[in-house]
Amino acid sequence: MKDITIYNTLKGRLETVDFEFTTENTTWFDDVEDYKIYRIADAFGGLLIQETGYTYPILIGDVSRSNIGNNQQKAVELLHRQI
Repeated sequence: MKDITIYNTLKGRLETVDFEFTTENTTWFDDVEDYKIYRIADAFGGLLIQETGYTYPILIGDVSRSNIGNNQQKAVELLHRQI
């Protein structure tokens, strides 16, 4: 496990958590130019969405990779609903 900082939308704050991105819990996207989503991961009862660049992964509760079909566009839509 590794300490990472995430933005938890359920709590409305940054927090440090133990998490490891693995092939079992994460989908990586090779083509990031269209949607700017680097990876999505099932974690903490929700979905961690990592954009490209130097941003924190964002945790959105009660959704999973399978709920959005591992789809980059749907991950972007989830992020925009949080803003």
